[in-house]
Amino acid sequence: MPPLKELPTRPSPVGRSKLNRRQALSLLATGMAGGLAACSKPDEQILPYVRMPERIVPGEPLKFATTLALAGIGRGVVVTSIDGRPIKVEGNPRHPGSLGATDVFAEAAVLSLYDPDRSRTILHNAAIAPREALNRALVTELSEARSSQGKGLRLLTGRTTSPTLLRQIDALLQAFPAASWHAYDPTDDDNAQQGAQLAYGQPVRSIADFAKARVIVALDADPLGHGPDQIRIGRGYATGRGDANAFSRLYCLESALTLTGAKADERLALRPEAIERFAASLARELGASASVTELAERERLLLRKITADLNSHKGEALVIAGPAMSREVHALVHWINAQLNAPVRLIDPIDRTPSGKQAGTLEQLAGDLDSGRVRQLVMIGVNPGYDAPSDLHFGARAQKAAFRLHMGEYLDETAAIANWHVPQSHRLETWSDLRAGDGTASISQPLINPLYESFSEHELLAWLNGADDARAYELVRQTWRSAAAADFEGWWQRVLHEGIIAGSGATAASTAAPLLPALADAEPHDLRDDEISLVLRPDPCLWDGSYANNAWLQECPKPLSKQVWGNALALHPDEATRLGLTSGDVVTIAANGRSIEVPVLTEPGMAMGVGALTLGGGRQKAGAIGNGVGANAYTLRTSGNRWHLPQVSIQPTGRREPVLTTQNIVRSPEDVRELYPLYRLGQPLPGPVHPDPPSLMPPSVKPGDGHAWAMVIDTSVCIGCNACVVSCQAENNVPVVGPEQVAMGRDMHWMRVDGYDHSSANSPQIGFQPVPCMHCEHAPCEPVCPVAASVHDSEGLNAQVYNRCIGTRFCEANCPYKVRRFNFFGYADGEEYGNLGAESYRGQKNPEVTVRARGVMEKCTYCVQRISGARRASERENRPLGPHEVQTACQNACPTRAISFGDLNQADAEINHRKADPRHYALLGHLGTRPRTTYLADVRNPAPSEPEGRT
Repeated sequence: MPPLKELPTRPSPVGRSKLNRRQALSLLATGMAGGLAACSKPDEQILPYVRMPERIVPGEPLKFATTLALAGIGRGVVVTSIDGRPIKVEGNPRHPGSLGATDVFAEAAVLSLYDPDRSRTILHNAAIAPREALNRALVTELSEARSSQGKGLRLLTGRTTSPTLLRQIDALLQAFPAASWHAYDPTDDDNAQQGAQLAYGQPVRSIADFAKARVIVALDADPLGHGPDQIRIGRGYATGRGDANAFSRLYCLESALTLTGAKADERLALRPEAIERFAASLARELGASASVTELAERERLLLRKITADLNSHKGEALVIAGPAMSREVHALVHWINAQLNAPVRLIDPIDRTPSGKQAGTLEQLAGDLDSGRVRQLVMIGVNPGYDAPSDLHFGARAQKAAFRLHMGEYLDETAAIANWHVPQSHRLETWSDLRAGDGTASISQPLINPLYESFSEHELLAWLNGADDARAYELVRQTWRSAAAADFEGWWQRVLHEGIIAGSGATAASTAAPLLPALADAEPHDLRDDEISLVLRPDPCLWDGSYANNAWLQECPKPLSKQVWGNALALHPDEATRLGLTSGDVVTIAANGRSIEVPVLTEPGMAMGVGALTLGGGRQKAGAIGNGVGANAYTLRTSGNRWHLPQVSIQPTGRREPVLTTQNIVRSPEDVRELYPLYRLGQPLPGPVHPDPPSLMPPSVKPGDGHAWAMVIDTSVCIGCNACVVSCQAENNVPVVGPEQVAMGRDMHWMRVDGYDHSSANSPQIGFQPVPCMHCEHAPCEPVCPVAASVHDSEGLNAQVYNRCIGTRFCEANCPYKVRRFNFFGYADGEEYGNLGAESYRGQKNPEVTVRARGVMEKCTYCVQRISGARRASERENRPLGPHEVQTACQNACPTRAISFGDLNQADAEINHRKADPRHYALLGHLGTRPRTTYLADVRNPAPSEPEGRT
């Protein structure tokens, strides 16, 4: 990452003017005349629509169901479009992969659509080329490949579940029998796939039902963390915490702190090798014939608790393993779940072609390239030039193929090693289909014509199959014609409307009982004083690096460290002290002859002797936003050790680099107890801690006052995923400020997620508390504003009148919750960071929300534009507003449904039920601000036999 002072955050200041007073006044008069002329009618004749496009009403939003992918898995969404511009993504409640919610990647997809750095045209050897030239090259190469039945043809894709793409790949392999297809995704869990094969003797995919699990044991796994199934798993976790009589218990053994570990009822930090030994001991306790493994005292205590819980909850107990665990441990977990009759469903793989063909591996492709067996290499939607394991030397080996075609949305690191590049359309620009994690299929329909001269992967596969004029729309429809009854068009319209193909889920796999694998003792490696074990994880904001050029995600705080604009090596504070390091020290991490430089960030909760680093940083060809941000962890990754490097050396460089964070995790015991109450299940709850102090204001909301909007957030099920933060940003035109401004303590998020640690430094127990504006009935910000820009309306909203605000910031100083944000510069109005001022980005702006200028204070409005829209709709239809008709952006995004919003004057509104919950409390309630945003306290369910002190 370049030095902060070199980063472009605003235009360079203009030099001192040499105009005299007379010249300046003359120019002023000219400018005034020009401004008046601009308000007159244009010289050109303008015409309205002769025929208005169907369903288009200027300024009125339309919603369309479609599907977005993460790691090849489809999640159904509903996209809002205004005047043909997609501006907001929300979840499709009918889709099993989204259940009406989103995550940060789905929310940010709409910003990537308008990215000016996207690839715009076909290139040949880095020069613009016409489509006809590509067609001629394809004809030549395919003719040569056909003569050898495709012996030198290789196709590389990411993990794909698209039935149409898989059908096209099948057709290609039938036309070229000697060709081969390979698939690679940098976030694939190869150990899980191999473990299933080892246990059952066949490939299967397991779908765990967290809603039915009363006891969950995570072995270095992060099911609540970011990934294709986060929304489904998060909803199941929340369901399991909703009934006090059937409240789930979550055990977590992990090497690095994760969202799952933060929410765990019992957590233990161990090295990966120690977790594997623990898994073997657990299997032995459950009846496996395994050798006795010596465990430390704290491990034995936890093992006894887990064993007792699992045995007493058969049919409702679940064990899962993470990617750093060996394939033998994954197979062992299958055996354990079978003994427990766990709520796990086994289905057939969803990434096979119709004829059952399975993709080869990237390692096999690299071997073919190295041996010279590849002439035509076609790469679609992948970036192995950046994210392939370093020991494969993919960039150098790919040069041995004479014809190298790359299709991608960006001119990325892989496009640089190809001699042909084809721009790929964004998911919101093209037709396709995808399957959810359980195999349910849905259609991706375009919301907008391609902004640039781009093509879909279906069109490229059609070209390879000899159909030059094929269109994605017809290719997708052809796939599904046999699925409909007689009336295909009616079926098709229904599928597009609902966003899901009913009855298309994967079939249950027919398997025998899983085999118990032979387990080798995973003994710890002997480490030198300067060595540690390194675990790698997908980045919670950038994922595998494919979102590196998305400014929303670069500035989205990582949930557990609050770091933005980069990554860092996480070490336990004691481990950092042992190595003579502190946060901000830059170190060199070396393994297998390769090294990177990265700053250190101390994080309690890390296991001793272990460091953690996220993938996705260090991009060189991401674009104006993502280039040079963070360190590239793929440099250290090898094909045999994708998630865990047993031995890496750490050497200080003597330099320091600021680790940019937006805030800190609150760890001081007094503040944590006051600001984030946490109770054990069954513990008596106190009454109102801070009853409303005497006031001249009305004591409560009167039923005759119309609407009284309020919000309640259940911290017990908030998993800190940040979906609400990015959703608010997309809905309300919240700007990005850039790393230089963050380093000065400035950011513009209307909602933040505070973290509170209720335990010791060696065993954190972190809770998450989303904090929007409190909309206080006694708002401290209102009386101090000298121009009445901060005012209260009749429905309880604390409004901010932008054109009154003069930027005194008195309101910000007087707000005890610190939820107001000030535009020190025109972050969204002429002084944008990087290329965010490009014209294309204007297409994403929500026209119902004002874009704020420099010098203006802004904050959460409870999505007042949505309240207004629902009110207008009810008035047009001459009916009252429904109790759940108004939903805020953050509420819609939440995977666990932790956020509820509604009208206090409607007795049947969910929010009134939540306010009656004994866990209900007001943040800083003793101040007498009477906030409309309130909370439900966190509840944990540790094992009843927990000894003194937390394990």
